[in-house]
Amino acid sequence: MPEWLVLTFAMLAAVAVVIVITVVRHRRAPEDEDPSETPDVIEYMTMWIGVVYAIVLGLAIAGVWEARSAAQDHVQAEAQALHEIDQRVRVYPADVRDRIRADVNAYVGHVVTTEWRTMRDDGEVTERGTELFQRIREDITDYEPRSDFEAQAYQPLVDQVAAADQARTARAGATDPTMPGVVWFGLITGAVITIGMVFALQIQRTRRELVLAGLFSALIAFLLFLIWDFDAPYSRDVAASMQPFLDVFPNARG
Repeated sequence: MPEWLVLTFAMLAAVAVVIVITVVRHRRAPEDEDPSETPDVIEYMTMWIGVVYAIVLGLAIAGVWEARSAAQDHVQAEAQALHEIDQRVRVYPADVRDRIRADVNAYVGHVVTTEWRTMRDDGEVTERGTELFQRIREDITDYEPRSDFEAQAYQPLVDQVAAADQARTARAGATDPTMPGVVWFGLITGAVITIGMVFALQIQRTRRELVLAGLFSALIAFLLFLIWDFDAPYSRDVAASMQPFLDVFPNARG
C-alpha cells in the first residue's frame, strides 16, 4: 500500500474516532450537563499535557530528521570517495587504471541496482557488495608503485579507500529504524492521552468544535506518520537518495 494512502487512512481514522466518540458521548450525556462546569484544574492539566506532548513530538521529529540527514551524508561521502579513486588512478599504467575503474563501476552499479533495493526491503547491505568493495581495496593496496609520481598518488588512494569503507559501514549501520520501541510506546500513549483530554473539556457536537477536534487529531496522526516515515532512512518515501552515486557515476544503472 502506498505510504500516502496509509497517511490518508490514518488521518481519516483519527478524525472519525474523535467525531464518533463525541457524538456518542453527547447522546449519553445527562440533559442537565453544563460544559461550563469543567473544573479549572482539568483545563490546566489539558494545557500542560498538550505542551509536554508537543515538546516530545518535536524532539522525536528532530531526532529522526537528523538520522535521515546523516544517512544521506554517508551516501554522499561514499560516492565522493569512490569518485576520487576513479579520478586519481589516472597516473597509473593503463591496464591497472582500467581494472580499478572497472571494479569501481561494478561496485557502484551493484549498489544502485541491487544493494539499494536490499537495504530498502531487508534493512541490510549485500555480501556481493562487500566482495566488490574488497576487490577495489585489493586493487589499490596490492599495487606497487613504479615511480615517484605513482608513489605520491598511492597513499591518497589508500586514504580514499578507507573513507569509502567507513562511509559504507556507516550506511550499513543506518539501515535500521532509529526510534526504540519504548519511544513509540510513549508517542502513541501520549497521543491517546492528549486527544482523550479533549473530551475531558466536555466538547459539544457543534460544527466548530467537531472541526477543531478533528483537525487536532489529524495533525497528531500526521506528525506520528512523519516520524514513522523518517524512522527508516533508506526504506520509505522520505528516504535518503542514491542520487550522489548517479551524479558522479551517471552510467551506473547501465
